[in-house]
Amino acid sequence: MGRKWNNIKEKKASKDANTSRVYAKFGLEIYVAAKKGEPDPESNRALKVVLERAKTYNVPKAIIDRAIEKAKGSSDEIYEELRYEGFGPNGSMVIVDALTNNVNRTASAVRACFTKNGGNMGVSGSVAYMFDHTALIGIEGKSLDEVMELMLESDVDVRDIVEEGDTILVYAEPDQFHAVQEAFKGIGITDFTVAELTMLAQNDVELPADGLVKFEKMIDALEDLEDVQQVYHNVDFGDE
Repeated sequence: MGRKWNNIKEKKASKDANTSRVYAKFGLEIYVAAKKGEPDPESNRALKVVLERAKTYNVPKAIIDRAIEKAKGSSDEIYEELRYEGFGPNGSMVIVDALTNNVNRTASAVRACFTKNGGNMGVSGSVAYMFDHTALIGIEGKSLDEVMELMLESDVDVRDIVEEGDTILVYAEPDQFHAVQEAFKGIGITDFTVAELTMLAQNDVELPADGLVKFEKMIDALEDLEDVQQVYHNVDFGDE
C-alpha cells in the first residue's frame, strides 16, 4: 500500500504548488455536488465528501461558501461528469475524471494529452477494472494498534490499516468513508492528513527512465486541463 500512498502524496504536493488551480477545481466540484442535491453537507453525502477533501487541501472558506451560494442561486450552468481511460508508455494505465460544460472540448483536449505523449485513449472499461474504488483516510498522533482497535470497536469495515512514517492510513470500501471519519471524530480527531475517495491500482508498474519522463509529462498535461478534476494511474514513481 505504501507506493499507492506515495503517489497520492506526490499528487497532493504537486497541487499544493499551484493553489489557485486547485481552488478553482474544488470550487467547481463543490458547486456541482451542491447543485445535484441539497446544498447542505449533512443531507448531501457527495458534498460532504468533497468538503472533507477540500479541508485537507486548505481550500479557503470563502471559496467554499461562494460555490455553495452559487448552487443555491438560479445558475443554469450544467456540467457533466465524465471518465476517460487510456494507456501510457510500456503498458501504463490512466484514468481521468472530468467535469465539463463542453464535452467535445474536453474529449479533444484529453485525447491530445495522450497522443502527444506516447499514449492512447481506450474504450470505457478498458482500464478501470484494474483499479479499486477506495476510501483512504490518514491521521497522525495515534499508533497502528490504537487505530486497529478503534476500527474494531466502531465496527468499521476496512480493507487495510498501515503505518507510513508519522501517518496511519485506513483503506476502506467507499461507503465506509464517513464511518471511518466518524470513528476518529469520536475520539477527538478532526484533522486528516488525507481524506480521499480514490482509484488505486491493483498492481503498480515501473517504467524505464525515458518512459517515466514521458509519462510524467503526460500526467502533468492532463492535470493542467481546466476540466480535469482527478488523474489516477498505476505507475510507481519510486522515492520521487
